[in-house]
Amino acid sequence: MVRKLLFFLLLLFIAIGSSSQNIRDLINNSGDVKDYPGSDLLIVFDSTHVDVQETGLSYVNTHRLYKVLTTAGAKRLAVYSYGYDPMSAFVEIRNVIIHRSTGEKEMLDITKVLDYPAPARMIYWGASEKMIEVGRLEPGDALEVILFKKGYTYALLQGDEEDEKYIPPMRGHFYDIIEFWSKDPVLLKSYIVEVPNDKPVQYEFYNGEVQSSVLFRGEKIIYSFSKKNLLPLKREPGMVSWSDVAPKLLMSTSPDWYAKSLWFYGVNEDYGSFESTPEIDVKVEEILIGAQTEIDSITLLTHWVGDEIRYSGISMGEGEGFTLHSGKMNFTDRCGVCKDKAGMLITMLRAAGFESYPAMTMAGSRIDYIPADQFNHCVTLVKMNDGEYKLLDPTWVPFVRELWSSAEQQQNYLMGVPEGADLRITPLSPPENHYFKLTGTSEILENGTLTGSLHLTAEGQTDASIRGMFTRYYKSTWKASLERELKNIAPMAKIISMDFGDPYDYLAGPINIHIDYEIPDYALVTDEEIIFIPIVASNIFKRGMSHLYTNTSLEKRNYPFRDRCSRLVELNETITVPDNYEAIRQSYSESVEGEVASFEGGFKQNGNKIDLFEKAVLYKRIYDPEDWPEYKKVVKAQNSFAKTPIILVKE
Repeated sequence: MVRKLLFFLLLLFIAIGSSSQNIRDLINNSGDVKDYPGSDLLIVFDSTHVDVQETGLSYVNTHRLYKVLTTAGAKRLAVYSYGYDPMSAFVEIRNVIIHRSTGEKEMLDITKVLDYPAPARMIYWGASEKMIEVGRLEPGDALEVILFKKGYTYALLQGDEEDEKYIPPMRGHFYDIIEFWSKDPVLLKSYIVEVPNDKPVQYEFYNGEVQSSVLFRGEKIIYSFSKKNLLPLKREPGMVSWSDVAPKLLMSTSPDWYAKSLWFYGVNEDYGSFESTPEIDVKVEEILIGAQTEIDSITLLTHWVGDEIRYSGISMGEGEGFTLHSGKMNFTDRCGVCKDKAGMLITMLRAAGFESYPAMTMAGSRIDYIPADQFNHCVTLVKMNDGEYKLLDPTWVPFVRELWSSAEQQQNYLMGVPEGADLRITPLSPPENHYFKLTGTSEILENGTLTGSLHLTAEGQTDASIRGMFTRYYKSTWKASLERELKNIAPMAKIISMDFGDPYDYLAGPINIHIDYEIPDYALVTDEEIIFIPIVASNIFKRGMSHLYTNTSLEKRNYPFRDRCSRLVELNETITVPDNYEAIRQSYSESVEGEVASFEGGFKQNGNKIDLFEKAVLYKRIYDPEDWPEYKKVVKAQNSFAKTPIILVKE
């Protein structure tokens, strides 16, 4: 084992040694654009060495060599930049060297490295970028960068000593998440970490294989990982996050998720994040006027925080990262990010007499079981009278009838509770909780005019999708937006009347929309035939049926894929036709039976009435690759109904 490691380290030394000749040989022998079609840059090597101190503070040295393959790649390297958060990390670009294809070598003046505020949107926490101008490069040139960093990814509380603020939040512990994938080909990626021998690291490599070794040397344990020939992965439409399926290494000295849960609970209780104030107490009493039940109170408080605390993250000094800002600060500022909204709700729930705590989750991707900090989102827990915890998310439920967004089903989370907790996953939400029901009554005239009415109702996440056409836009545009839904199907459509209630009063009940319309020349009319597509089947209000946007051209999938939410779609229409016309097919039906998705639909003529029905059921948010054939059949079946006309023939 030791001989294998020494040989491995020797290979790394040869590959990334500072010798100019070694670098030149690597550049010359690495290939060119013909060897990597479709790529603009080649990363010849990407080496990281981490030295972990007793406090958990990490000193990180990275050494990378980029080779330009195309002019587009040269443009990408015209300025080298590295983003970081000054509150939690120190970054120093120590060396930048241009290796010209002619054999010349140019050392850039490091004193010209600039430190700029990073571009920001909605979250303004003072992130920065180190930048240095590289200038014009040509295909065949290479750029060597040596960089030093100390610190970590997330910010917590600032200390007084120079290095204190760079110590990770869970003091004394080390964690890291190392991506072994890249949008550019990589010939060799290596990662070496040294930790004190009393801080053994648990690790796991996901979605692939890596060469690894462990060496005990004095007071340190050295973990080494390397992988050769990393090629860019091909993205599939609608697939899950790359971190769910691409090769990655997770490392942590934390013993388990229970330890992280207890720490997260303690750090916020010690900080006093959820202490109420007289002003908050008064507001809670005001909000709860009229509440009759436990769930009434939870609902009113959750939606007040969701609607009244604006999502806008500004630097608030102490209390970034895993420590939630105080209820007093959040209530005064009326703005913040997810953890501020979650903390405000916890404060209010406690003021109302509930037992409430924070939880961490990862919106958009999976959390794997090694307790590295795979979190980007904070939510709220409330303990119900039956002793069970209920998840609440004031960030994702403004103008949404749910308390926990089902767009977050099948998502891992970790509770910060006094008894500690293991990693959990949110359950599936039944499709009937997110129904889309469209009912139509219409009449097709002999001249091709279609008249009728539509009634749409929706619930859950589907309600949110439909309601969003009002709540996300100016009130002055509401009627035009609704009219546009019909005109997207039939540009000649005229709306006789419309009623959509008060979209802001979302707690009153599911969204209800009623439209009376007339569409001249809707049908294609000949001497003997009337040809038209039933309006309800035409995918009108498609915004409420996100599965219909799925690209079904793929024969198979290699990766899991996702929809916005589980969903039930029910479409029904009764069409009155002229007495002397009969459908070529007086009845038709189609069905797709499945465990993850199903569809049934058809129509039947009875006298001068044609009754059309469709029902599609999508049972999950995240689907496995083997679910694809079934899911695809359902999508294609519903889209097929939207394109298949009914043909009436004159008797």
